[in-house]
Amino acid sequence: MEDRRKSKRTNLKSKLLVKRLDSGNQEEIGVEVMNVSKTGIGFYCEELLDMGAVYEAFLTIWTKEVIHAFIEIVRIEKMPDTYDYGGLFIGMPEIDLQRIDVYNVVSEADKHTDK
Repeated sequence: MEDRRKSKRTNLKSKLLVKRLDSGNQEEIGVEVMNVSKTGIGFYCEELLDMGAVYEAFLTIWTKEVIHAFIEIVRIEKMPDTYDYGGLFIGMPEIDLQRIDVYNVVSEADKHTDK
């Protein structure tokens, strides 16, 4: 599969709660975040989410702060026990994008100093 990401992604162990915006269903769904960038997020979820749907999300980042975001599902891959998703951030405030970017820079620097 061709990688079409616009920004470098960094692994982030976190949990994400998502709620679909365009339906009356306000059920919170837990997911496991694989990686995150300034433009999007990769995550696993046992529930089948809808391609193209926008979900309200509360992302707990490495500083234990919670970032409120909206994510559009742009990729779904069925795995044996779960689904692998790719999502784009929609309308995220610049300060939160900068937090993610700083984390990516620090993570990259840590990789080079560990060698």
